[in-house]
Amino acid sequence: MSKIRKKTHPNSCKKIVCFAGGSVVPKIILKPFKDLGFDMVGITSMVDNGGSTGALRKDLGVLPTGDIRRHLLALSDLTKGEEWKEKLWNFRFGKTEISPGHFGHNFANFFMSGLECVLGDFEKSLKITSQFLNVKGRALPVTLDNIQLVAELEDGSLVRGEDEIDVGKNHNRDSSIKKIYLNPGGRVYPKAKKEIKSADFIIIGPGDLYSSLLPCFLAEGATEAVSKSKAKKIFICPAMTKNGETSGFSVNKFCQEVEKYINCPLDFVIYNNVYPGNDRVAEYKKQGEFLDELLVAEDGLNKGKFIGADVLTSSGLIVHDSKKLIKVIKKICKL
Repeated sequence: MSKIRKKTHPNSCKKIVCFAGGSVVPKIILKPFKDLGFDMVGITSMVDNGGSTGALRKDLGVLPTGDIRRHLLALSDLTKGEEWKEKLWNFRFGKTEISPGHFGHNFANFFMSGLECVLGDFEKSLKITSQFLNVKGRALPVTLDNIQLVAELEDGSLVRGEDEIDVGKNHNRDSSIKKIYLNPGGRVYPKAKKEIKSADFIIIGPGDLYSSLLPCFLAEGATEAVSKSKAKKIFICPAMTKNGETSGFSVNKFCQEVEKYINCPLDFVIYNNVYPGNDRVAEYKKQGEFLDELLVAEDGLNKGKFIGADVLTSSGLIVHDSKKLIKVIKKICKL
């Protein structure tokens, strides 16, 4: 009797590794490509130290779960009767302000941190969580070491901690960031390194440059893995610049900064070139205290590398439209 071959999705052999934290990339990149059948890997920086995550890091000495929990949920494949798992994963206990602007503890943070404390092993916690959510693909930390992010400003002052760099008010936002580094530092997670080196495509962003994206490459060995990978490397520019981080940045400036930290050229840089009206920009800037200006591209960019396209939503908040962005990525990568 002949064996029955298991059917595979035509895209399942293509591996896409995404670098980012926060809530943007999981929704607009990881989940859509996972649903299209690609082999998806999400890698997070592990520098989150704000809100519920920061409180648990401080109280229990655990690794941060604030970013990786979002990657896990984006890669989950829940059945129709398991919608409760997603609701529970996003559930917050109470309304107490844990730190400025952060309210209530998140269930997912409790779940993963509790597992790490009981089992004494973040990897085991990650494995059990992946099973609980029926994850298709991998959500991985860039390091298993207890790292912290530091930014050195042009005025010589230091800003310590991802949360303070991102939304903190206790540093001089008129002085630009000179560089970021880890103190204490750490080494790249071997499983993340393996995925990076075997990727077909690497996608960086969109997201905050210095508090979300570039920290992914600071662990020892991470930059080397990316630079040696034969994967096509794609950077997605943010829609807006950010006060105190990327004020005055152009598309090419973003590209140069990313290339400096990954120590190799990018193959493609995607940016928005259909600009919303001034009224819409002004209204959106009210939504975030540190939003600066709309990102614009300078003249003379190499059109083979710099890809301008309509990638924003057509109304409301000035954010990336997942369907538009996926279409552009599929086209330039011939997927």
